[in-house]
Amino acid sequence: MFGFGLTFISTILLVYVVWRASSTPVINKTVSKRAFIYGGLLLWLLIAIARLWGHGSDSTWASHADFIGISLTGIFFLLFICLFPVDLATGFGRFFPHMAPRLRGCALLAGLMLGIVATIQGIRPPVVTSYEVQMNNLPKELNGTTLVALSDLHLGSFLGPQWLESCVRQVEALKPDIVVLLGDTYEGHGENTEIFAPFFRKISAPLGVWAVNGNHENHGKTENTNALINGTQIQTLQSEMVQPTQGLVLAGRNVNRDHGRVVTSLPWNPPANRPSGALILLSHVPEDYHDAARAGVELMLSGHTHGGQVWPLSFLVGRKYAMLGGRYDIEGMTLLVSRGTGTWGPRMRLWRPGEILNITLRPKTEIHTAMDVGARN
Repeated sequence: MFGFGLTFISTILLVYVVWRASSTPVINKTVSKRAFIYGGLLLWLLIAIARLWGHGSDSTWASHADFIGISLTGIFFLLFICLFPVDLATGFGRFFPHMAPRLRGCALLAGLMLGIVATIQGIRPPVVTSYEVQMNNLPKELNGTTLVALSDLHLGSFLGPQWLESCVRQVEALKPDIVVLLGDTYEGHGENTEIFAPFFRKISAPLGVWAVNGNHENHGKTENTNALINGTQIQTLQSEMVQPTQGLVLAGRNVNRDHGRVVTSLPWNPPANRPSGALILLSHVPEDYHDAARAGVELMLSGHTHGGQVWPLSFLVGRKYAMLGGRYDIEGMTLLVSRGTGTWGPRMRLWRPGEILNITLRPKTEIHTAMDVGARN
C-alpha cells in the first residue's frame, strides 16, 4: 500500500515538473514537445516499475532499478520545491508573462543543483556529534563513561557492507565504553542480512553493545533481523532493563507494527526492585519523553526522524515530531534525538547530515559544558 502511495506522489511530482519545464526557453529550443513528453513517460514507467517491482526484491537488477527510481523521486521533489514558488509568484505565468519562462528555467537549474548537493551530502560518511550529559544518579566511579549511539542505519540494498564497514571503523576509533543501536538497523529488504554480521562482530565495548528495534525491523522477516546479530556482542532489549555495570541502567523500549506505538508500559511503571543507578532509555521514536522524565529517566536516546533528512521535509516531519533532532531538556531529563546514521529512500541529505552520537556521561556534581563536534541541527 505504501508503495502505491509513493508511486502516486512521484507521478504528481513528475507530471508537474514536466509540464512546467516544457515551457522554459532552453527546453523549447532544444527538445521537441513530443520527445519531451515521451521522455517524461519513460521516466514515469521507470519510477513506477522500480518501486512496484524492484522494492523488496532480492534481485540485483531490481535493487538497482529501485535505487534509480527513488533517486529520481528525490530529484523531482527538489525540482518541485524550486518551481512551485515561481509559479505562485507569477500566477502560473499570468503575471510577468515574458519573465516567467526564464524564471522557471532558473528554478529548474536551482532544483538540479540542490539535487547534486543533496546526493553529495547523502553519500558522505556520518559526522560525529559529541555531547556531555550530567546525571544525578551516576556514581563518581563512572565519570567519563563514553557511549556511542548509531541510529537508522537502514542496511539493505542501498546501504551495503562497505558502508557499514566504514561506520564500524568510525565507532572503533572512538573507543566507547558502551555502544547502542537505536533501531531501524535493517531496512527490511534487499541484501542478505548475513553479509552484515561479520562487520557487526567487530563492534565491541567493555560494557556491552545494546540495541532496540525500530519500525523497519517489523517490515522484514524476523529471521533476517536476527541474522544481523548472530555471533555478535549485540544484545537486543525487548522492553526490558539491564545493568551493564553497577550504577548504570539501560532500558529498551520496543515499537510495534503501528510505527511508534509502545508495546509495554516499561519503564513508565518500573518494577519496585529495578536496579539502582542512572537510568538511560533507548527508544527509537522520540515520544512520551515527559512520561520518561517523570519515571526517573535521566537520559533518553532516540532516532527515527532523520532530522527531516532533506530540507524542507524537516518542516513537515517537525509537525509530527516536535523533537526533530539535537539536544533537549525535558523536565530535567536530557533527550538526544539523532538525525540518523544512514538514509531512508534516496541517498540524499540536504543540510541534515547523518551522524554518530558520542556521549560522555558525568555525575551531576561535575561541572562540564556540553560541546558539539561536527554538524548540529
